[in-house]
Amino acid sequence: MKIITWNCSGALRNKYENLSIFSADIYVIQECEDPSRANNKAYSQWRQNYLWIGDNKNKGVGIFAKDDIDLTPLDWSNQYKDHKVKYFLPCKINQEFILLAVWAHHNNSPTFGYIGQFWKYLQVNKFRLENIIILGDLNSNKIWDKWDRWWNHSNVTEQLSQIGIESLYHHFHQEFQGEETRPTFFLQRNQKKTYHIDYVFASNNLKESLEKIEIGKVEKWLTISDHLPIISYFDL
Repeated sequence: MKIITWNCSGALRNKYENLSIFSADIYVIQECEDPSRANNKAYSQWRQNYLWIGDNKNKGVGIFAKDDIDLTPLDWSNQYKDHKVKYFLPCKINQEFILLAVWAHHNNSPTFGYIGQFWKYLQVNKFRLENIIILGDLNSNKIWDKWDRWWNHSNVTEQLSQIGIESLYHHFHQEFQGEETRPTFFLQRNQKKTYHIDYVFASNNLKESLEKIEIGKVEKWLTISDHLPIISYFDL
């Protein structure tokens, strides 16, 4: 099974055909528009087996699968005390494993933006995270840890590790968090401003089924987005 995560930087209706080179089973796309309300018939018909969430029709997160894959949405809480976090889209794949699509948003939070959103989501849903693949744009890296924030990037990855969930990129390439040699994001599409902020995490049993993980080529993808896709190959 081939699973791809990519922040398309908006207007997927004009970019989705670039994904055809992968012929993936599942695409997790951040910043894409709702296909059911898009003014592009071809895009709306591209993958009719999908789930999507967003605050408006133009920008959200979607899971797009081949027609023979069963996508079952899961009703998980996105409410942490008095604060609703976004964007998190959980579903079950073929009734075999859970997939959690993530676009960690600032969400107008003065303190709990981006990785703070994921930290809050983790606190209320941690007990559900079994036999799972978590993937998407976390807008985060260990290099931005702040010593006085207990909910930083390192804390989140440590909490995941404690329940048997690891980053597949770091596992496959034998690199440490914050020391990545392959970027996934180019600020303002500048090749001198590179960061690794997109991830694929998986439970140990699914980690063992990983065959390889790749990041899309800069020369291909930087012309259409500031993020590169991550392609994961599983023996599932």
